[in-house]
Parts: sequence; C-alpha cells; structure tokens
Amino acid sequence: MAEEKKFITRMGDGDLVRMTGQEIMDDIEDGVADAVRRGKVPALTEDEKQHIYDVMTMDGGGGVVSVPFDKKIVMTSDSGSHKFNAKCALPIERSVQSMIHERVLGADSIDVGLEDYNWKTVKGIAKREAGVLKNALMKTTLPLLYGAMPNLGFYTKPDGPVDNWAVLLPEGKIDEARAAQEEAVEHSVRDIVYMAEQVDAVGGDAIHLDTVGAAGDADFLAALTATEIVKEKFPNLAVSIGMSGEFVLGMHGKLTYKGKRLAGLYAHGQVELAEEAGASLFGPVVNTNTSMSSAWNIARTCTFLKECSKVAKIPLHANAGMGVCGIPMNESIPEDISSRVDKCLIEICNMDGL
Repeated sequence: MAEEKKFITRMGDGDLVRMTGQEIMDDIEDGVADAVRRGKVPALTEDEKQHIYDVMTMDGGGGVVSVPFDKKIVMTSDSGSHKFNAKCALPIERSVQSMIHERVLGADSIDVGLEDYNWKTVKGIAKREAGVLKNALMKTTLPLLYGAMPNLGFYTKPDGPVDNWAVLLPEGKIDEARAAQEEAVEHSVRDIVYMAEQVDAVGGDAIHLDTVGAAGDADFLAALTATEIVKEKFPNLAVSIGMSGEFVLGMHGKLTYKGKRLAGLYAHGQVELAEEAGASLFGPVVNTNTSMSSAWNIARTCTFLKECSKVAKIPLHANAGMGVCGIPMNESIPEDISSRVDKCLIEICNMDGL
C-alpha cells in the first residue's frame, strides 16, 4: 500500500515539518474554530478553507507562491529606514536607506523613524528628527512616514513621571494603577501631537503609530486620542495605526473611547474606533502560535481578518511580519510561508496592503 503523500510546510516558529493533506486540512478546521470561539466572528466558508488548503499545498519556485498580477497590493513598513543598521549592521544614514528602499528595493513607502522607536524618546530630539525627515524627503519621491510606538511603559518611574502600574497591580493598588495609566495617556498624547507638528512642518506624508496596545487599553486610548487631535490640527497629515496584538489587553479595564470599552476588542472592533478617531489606514494583528502549524495559524488569521475587512471603511494593511498574522516567529522570515500568508490575506481577506 502506497504511503500517503506528505507536504513540506512549517510550524509557527518556522521549523520545517512534513504533513499529510488530511493533517493540513484538520489544522485549517481547528484554526478557524479557534478564531470563531475567541473572536465571536463567523467561520470561513468551505470554499475559503479549501482555498487555504490549495495555497498550503501548491508547488512554487523555491516554495514561493504569488498572486495574479491584478491582485498585487502595496506595502507599508514600520521602522524601515533604519533596519539596515539594526538588522544588517550596515552604517547607512536614514535618508540614504530611504533612497535604497525606493530605488533598489522598489518599496511603496518607508518609515523614517529613530532606532529608539518610541514617541517619548523622539520628542526630546524633535527638531533633529524633523531635519532627518526633511533631508530624506528632499531625496525621494515615495511616501515617507515618521513612526514610533506609544510605548506607555516608558512614562513610568524611575525614567518617567508616573508610578509603574506593573508594580502597583501586584500590590493590590488597583485605583492607583489605573490613575497612573490615565496620567501616562496624557503624556503620550502630548508627545505624539508635538512630534506630528514637526513632521507636518517639514512636509512629511504621515505619522505611524506602531505596536499600539502593547501596554494595554490605555496604550490604545493614547493612540486613538492622539490621532483625533492630529487629524483636527493637521488635516493633510495621514495617520497610520498598527496594532501589537490580536485583542486589547485590559490592563486598566474600564477605559472607553466614543462610549466603547477598549479592553478585549479584536481587530474588527479595533478598526471601527480607529476610523472614528480619523486614522488613514489600520494595521490589524493576529498572534502567531509557535507550537501550531502554519496552516492552523493562517486559517485562524484569515478568520479574524475577513471580518475586520468586512466592517472596515479605511484601508487595511495587515501586520504581516515576524510573529503575527500567520508569519512564523523567526528573525529570518521563510519566504515559502510568508508568500502563502500574503496570498491568503489578499485573496480571502481582501487586504489593501501589507
């Protein structure tokens, strides 16, 4: 009796594995079911699950697959213009990196952010950073974003002005922890708006609020509030919001925006508030489970993001990077799986960008 064919695929940590067609389909079913249970979203159709199976098992040059020409989409980036420095140890000035991304790599846009990628840090050198951005703008034609993270934890003592809620919460000081987070939101909003003013003054195309919600619901509130103020003050400046996780952690638990509780929101709820705040585009996230197969992770991601795409009225650029949206948690992203993730996000979830 012939042995059942096995396909080379990967796990969520990037490890190569061999799986039968039935094992792949079983994982697709389980991944969809997990997203339905957690996010209270509709399941993928049988045709959509079959499409994921077909993508996971199709042949490709070097394992890489692609979409039809008329389904190609644009790509944005976070912290892109200093990744040659950070990832490759190449000492290249950021405006030159922007030109390389434009003229060599064919990037659709690039983020000219500081290596210390948070708004609290860049606020202290705002004029210098505006100069770096202006220099890059003079040398390029592609859209340039200036990005950083709200990173609310940076506002806690001893380096910041507010008490550390991660210390207060284990001590049972719930009210004090909540008050500290609310105060940190005010500092964060002020810093983001101040930097947006500098970006707008030199002709920057957008600001990018990256890894939003990393410190919980207060972090998300800071991003939403800052976005609303920035769009009111600088209407020609686009605002991009990229999330940190698939749902908003309730570190505070009681915070709301426009009457909607923030804690526990999944992508389809997050994007609605981003729209209300005035965001120009939204980057949803689904966490990659490293102990599950790529088939499981991709199916789960598509279940969440199909619903997000259904309700969104602004462009969606899925955060398809290391450890999120089905991409393996691996420093060197394997193209065989990243291309299959991208294909599914485009063809099933109708993403506008990645």
